[in-house]
Parts: sequence; C-alpha cells; structure tokens
Amino acid sequence: MPTLFVEHVPKDLYEGLRARAKRNHRSMAAEIIAMIEENIPTRKVLRIRRDISRRLARLRAQPSPGHGPFPSAEEMIREDRAR
Repeated sequence: MPTLFVEHVPKDLYEGLRARAKRNHRSMAAEIIAMIEENIPTRKVLRIRRDISRRLARLRAQPSPGHGPFPSAEEMIREDRAR
C-alpha cells in the first residue's frame, strides 16, 4: 500500500484534524483516509456517476408519457372541489 507524507501542515489545520479524529475515535491517519475516501471519487465511482448521468440524459430526452387511463392531478383536484 502506498504511503503519503505531508509536511508543513498549518498548526490550526493540524489541531482541527486532531480534534476531528478524537471525536470520531480514530487515529489521525485513519481520519485522513476517511476524509479522502469521502471527498475523492475512485475510478469506479466516477464510472458509476457517468453511467447514471447518461441514463438520466436518455430519460430526459424521451417524450413524457401521456396521461394514460388516469386523470391528471389537476383534474382530480378540480373534480374534488366541484363536490
């Protein structure tokens, strides 16, 4: 597994990270890994997002279906008010 070293971390950022790790009952290294996992998508996640985006684009491009055998919400509201 690769190793990452970070130097010259500002003191206030370091203290905030240490406090966050303590709140989450993690080591600082585990907290940093958790933050990276939450904020940096992997290739697999990017692929899934791209596929979803393409599916949504195809759905948006389709004409909306007709009313079918059911009345629209507007028609049902007007019918109810007319009672």
